[in-house]
Amino acid sequence: MIRSIWILVAGAVLTGFFSSRVVLNGLFRRPDRACWCDQLTRRWTRLVLKTAGVRVKVFDADRVDWSEPVVVVANHQSWFDVFTLAAHLPGRVRFVAKEELSRIPIFGRAWRMCGHISIDRRDRRRAIESLDRAAERVREESLTMALFPEGTRSPDGRLYAFKKGAFILAIKTGVPVVPVGISGSRAIMPKGSFRVRGGEIRIRVGEPIEVGTSEQGERDLLRELSRRAVAGLIEGEDAEAGLAGEIVPVESELRLAGSSDLGCKGSPRDSTEEMKG
Repeated sequence: MIRSIWILVAGAVLTGFFSSRVVLNGLFRRPDRACWCDQLTRRWTRLVLKTAGVRVKVFDADRVDWSEPVVVVANHQSWFDVFTLAAHLPGRVRFVAKEELSRIPIFGRAWRMCGHISIDRRDRRRAIESLDRAAERVREESLTMALFPEGTRSPDGRLYAFKKGAFILAIKTGVPVVPVGISGSRAIMPKGSFRVRGGEIRIRVGEPIEVGTSEQGERDLLRELSRRAVAGLIEGEDAEAGLAGEIVPVESELRLAGSSDLGCKGSPRDSTEEMKG
C-alpha cells in the first residue's frame, strides 16, 4: 500500500509539472504548439509508467499508416490505458474524453491547449459540437484521435457495448477506424481501486476498418464490427472475461456488411512481432 501511495503522489507531481510546462509554453506563445505538446505528453506518460513499474509492448503497429488520420477505438479497463496509448501509440495522438477532465486545475487547461476534445455527454447539442470540432481537427492536422467507446472503465474486465460517438466521428471524417485491444492494464490498477501494481500491458493493433463513403445510418454496423475486432485483439484473462451487452447476429452482420461500403480488412492474425516503445 505504501508503494501505491508513493506512485500516486509521484504521478500527481509529474502531472502537475508537465501540465504547468504546457500552460507556460502557451502563455509565452511558443511556436509549434502541437509539436511540444506531443513531446511533453510522451515524456510525462512514459515517466508515469516507469514510476509505476509498468512495461508496455505494442504488436502489429505496422498494420496502420500513422502519418494519415485515423480514429482509434480501444477497450478501457484502467486509467493506465490512457497513459499507455499516449506514450506508445504511433502518430500524433489526441483523445476524446468526458468533460470532467477539462475541469481539473492546470491539467484541464493543458488538456485543452494541446487540442484534446471534451464531450459533455449530458448535453446532446454540445456533444455534437464537440464531435464536429474533433472531425475538423482530424482532417486538418492528420491526427490519431483515440476514444474508449465503452464510455467508462470496465469494472469486471468484460467488453461492454460501444457508444456511437467514435463512429459518428469516423463517418464525418471518412477516415479508417483502427481497433486496438489492451490487455493487462486491469491487473495494474482496476476500476475502484487505488492500489497500483507493476506489470506488463500489451497493445495489439488490428486491421483498419475502412469507412469510405458510409452514411450515418450505417454507424451501428461500424460500431459492431469495431467491437468484434477489439474483442478479438484482447488476450489472456481479459479475453476470457468475454463480452457484455447485446451482440448483432452473425447472419445480419454479414448481410449488412455486404450491402455497404463498410468492411473489415481481414481478421486479427497471430503475430510474435512486437515493438517496444
